[in-house]
Amino acid sequence: MAATSLLPKSISPFHTNPPPLPPTTHFTTKLSFLSSPDHSLCSKRPNLQAVHLKKKPSDWNDPFEDGEDPDLVWGTLFTDGKQDEDPRPPDNPGNPYGFLKFPKGFNVEIASLGLKIRGDVRRCCCIISGGVYENLLFFPAIQLIKNRYPGVQVDVVASPRGKQTYEMNKNVRWADAYDPDDDWPEPRVYTDMVGILKNRYYDMVLSTKLAGFGHAAFLFMTTAEFRASYIYPNVNAAGAGMMLSETFTPETTNLSEGGFDMYNQMVDWLGRPSRSVPREPLPPLKVSISKKVKEVVEAKYIKAGAEKGKYVVIHGIESDSEASMQSRGDTDSLLPIEVWAKLIKGLRDVKPVFVIPHEKERENVEEIVGEDTRIVFITTPSQLAALINDSAGVIATNTAAIQLANARSIPSIGLFCSEEKANIFVPDAKEKRCTIFSSKTGKLIDIDVQAVKNALQFTSTNLSLV
Repeated sequence: MAATSLLPKSISPFHTNPPPLPPTTHFTTKLSFLSSPDHSLCSKRPNLQAVHLKKKPSDWNDPFEDGEDPDLVWGTLFTDGKQDEDPRPPDNPGNPYGFLKFPKGFNVEIASLGLKIRGDVRRCCCIISGGVYENLLFFPAIQLIKNRYPGVQVDVVASPRGKQTYEMNKNVRWADAYDPDDDWPEPRVYTDMVGILKNRYYDMVLSTKLAGFGHAAFLFMTTAEFRASYIYPNVNAAGAGMMLSETFTPETTNLSEGGFDMYNQMVDWLGRPSRSVPREPLPPLKVSISKKVKEVVEAKYIKAGAEKGKYVVIHGIESDSEASMQSRGDTDSLLPIEVWAKLIKGLRDVKPVFVIPHEKERENVEEIVGEDTRIVFITTPSQLAALINDSAGVIATNTAAIQLANARSIPSIGLFCSEEKANIFVPDAKEKRCTIFSSKTGKLIDIDVQAVKNALQFTSTNLSLV
């Protein structure tokens, strides 16, 4: 009793045996203290049925996460509109100690706050799977990121062949050569790339490689706030979602089979509306060509005997070279030189310029087409774009030449193995000034050569079809 006498008067002595619970029918009335006496607060509770209809950020992160609260009221700090580009003080060349060069649009004191509240992205890294074709079609997504997040700095990690593509993209700050499709990379290369990405303090990392547990762990170790990636549409994706903020599941295991819109799921997520920010539209495919590259390419085709605006680019010669620039989604996209020799007989007023991906193909072209054939050896996509930019038109199979002609608004003729492939890789062909010819058997080698020859009619300044 001495112990109980020391307790405050408002607290009753503890019972050794707790009292029995009331009947179930009166349980809710007895525990009335759990409900708030202010009934006006009950109307602010979220509608759980409506919340459950929303897609969760990831089914692996938190099983109790039902999405954003529809009745949540935000303040005025970092909530309205897109992120701002903070003013950057000018450099002081007279200062002997230099100046801390923070990135444009980056403020150290409020960077993390804006990232958490409004979702600001100051640094973004894009890991692109595939070669020239796949990296080229990711250009509109990079432009969308620049439009959606003003002041963002975009870096790219791609294969050595894919890295060459970003010579034509002014929106990319750094492009690192690392093949994400290598399933067994060297340990020193793997750990070095993880360290490079981690030390750059990215806010968002995007990956177009189908991620399993291993690649998801690679993205997780970059310590970025937002980690979005495609994942396998099968059991190989098990465990990947636990380390990713957003996942996209393609229909097939080869993302390139989606054609021109192969990144539509990621683009839809990147351009999503957020509070007072409307949906960001996807810009068209555009490429930039430097003056130096134009001068180098001009010297090449002049040496081959062609004149500016008076030649047609022939691209898609069958070769085992990696510089063929074909898509992984269409492996049947190259024609033997014998077929090309028959096709060019329908040309008028302009001369064909054959683009060879390797010097070993030169002798074969001269032997079949003729020794006076105009041949240009080009392996980089920027030089191919410069060659197309100075041409009257393009005749090509499903290679990067078709997309580069679209990006530079040059008329083109595309040869495809099937009409389905043509519609996937060149949607809205008429708007892109591209005329499609497809094989009726599903094999590119069986394309109707005579129909293409009869339809060709070139002038010195334009490419049209009769």
